[in-house]
Amino acid sequence: MFFPEKIVGLKKKISRFLSLEQSIAGAAIIIAVFTVVAKLVGFWRDRLLVAHFGAGEVLDAYYAAFKLPDFVFNTLILGAFSSAFIPIFFSFWKKEQQSAWKLTNEILNFLFIVIFFLTIILIIFASSIVPCLVPGFSLATQALAISFTRIIAISVLFFTLSNVFSSLLNTFHRFWIYSLAPVLYNLGIIVGIIFLSKTRLGVYGLAWGVVLGAFMHCAIQGLAAFRLGYTWKSVLMYSQGVKEILRLMLPRFFGLAVSQVNIILAAFLASFLAQGSLSIYTLASNFSNMPAGLIGIPLSISLFPVFSLFHAQGENNFFYEKLAKAKDQIFYFILPLTVFFIIFRAEIISLILEGGLFTKGDSLLTAQVFGVFSLSLIAQNLIPLLARSFYAQRDTKTPVYTAVISLIVNFVGSLFLTHFYGVIGLALAYTLSSFINFYLLDYIFTKRNPNLKQYTSSRSFTYSFFIALLLFILLAITKNIFSFYFVSHTFLGPLLTLSFFFIFSCLICFGLGLFFKLSPALLIFQKIKRIFR
Repeated sequence: MFFPEKIVGLKKKISRFLSLEQSIAGAAIIIAVFTVVAKLVGFWRDRLLVAHFGAGEVLDAYYAAFKLPDFVFNTLILGAFSSAFIPIFFSFWKKEQQSAWKLTNEILNFLFIVIFFLTIILIIFASSIVPCLVPGFSLATQALAISFTRIIAISVLFFTLSNVFSSLLNTFHRFWIYSLAPVLYNLGIIVGIIFLSKTRLGVYGLAWGVVLGAFMHCAIQGLAAFRLGYTWKSVLMYSQGVKEILRLMLPRFFGLAVSQVNIILAAFLASFLAQGSLSIYTLASNFSNMPAGLIGIPLSISLFPVFSLFHAQGENNFFYEKLAKAKDQIFYFILPLTVFFIIFRAEIISLILEGGLFTKGDSLLTAQVFGVFSLSLIAQNLIPLLARSFYAQRDTKTPVYTAVISLIVNFVGSLFLTHFYGVIGLALAYTLSSFINFYLLDYIFTKRNPNLKQYTSSRSFTYSFFIALLLFILLAITKNIFSFYFVSHTFLGPLLTLSFFFIFSCLICFGLGLFFKLSPALLIFQKIKRIFR
């Protein structure tokens, strides 16, 4: 009876963990945990990519191939749809559930048809558009990027359906399936690297791995949506609900377009730099995006339905309270993490990426770019939270205006800084523009909602900053003492050393957080007791 009892006990713990998604903090924890898994798989994906292909022609073409499909999907669907759909779905659901399901089918079918025709156009005209995006690439690299683009474009169709399903899951607080989908997406890409690229498909197996991953991303969320009660029907009506969703999406569309233009601008300028610059920039960006994927975005996603509900019911005091607490959590987690990333930037990149065709020089340059990106972590994590605060109040225009200003700063900064610092200049310009975007969003929202000041305090930021400063001093001293272990020729030595420093940093931050009675540390303590009691 020993093993069955252990299995039953494990099932109870898993069930208790998954039940956290019904609370805001618990939902954020679940999203963060699965995001960690997705990021770890993503690191494995990146390591396999650079080990097999290096920071050169193939990888530059591969990353360039995402620009057009990502522009279509990220601009028209990702973010824009969920921020518009959830509030409208809520209003329909309160009146009549069947009308809410009907609205879901109407918008799903409408968007799929639109994206289908855009995908066809993208495939046909890729040979004309891609060379304009990366004019500095050689003709061979451009030709490879065009072929990759045409294959990867297929994935947009799956992601369109997947985004509708994920919006439903978020609405009903089913966050763990939503959070598991990116893991499957990365696994699909890994299959492309390890297996498909070894077949007669050759390097094109990389692109087909992306399509496979997108399909799995869609399938798991689709199955979960059907379990909620959703049933697909061939309804195609330009109803009032669809019009309202599209109306709310339109300003967000321009905001996301600005974000995508930023990414395309980086690719455009990187194509004129040394070969592999786009790969190095993208890899460093992927690493710097991890904290936002773990903290800022999960928190904003889990809070957005709550913000929308509070605003719809006129309970703005609860809205402000939740927003202030969320900002405190971001300060507490991100400031120390910024310190850790900056101090150990070279060790992190070397451990995860260096090897195979990815040289020591590639590793050092990627670490420098990663270090500059790390300076923007606090802005990267607060921007999605503040933007969704505007969306919850049905204001999708203001984040567009701030994003446009940020784009201008990024464009001018990139032109100037790349001249002196190369690919590092791209990261510097991005960091500067991120802080400007954050400041404008925070200033405007606070000015429009003066009562928010009653719920905000400098105490949390001050203590979080002190913890980060103390951590910086401790890590800077102890790193030199243990530096020998980082130069070990085995993988295990640096891994254990970096893991030790990370755990040490977490314990310092957690202990000081409890000492100063900071709400994020107290909340974590309560959640840990609940899971393991």
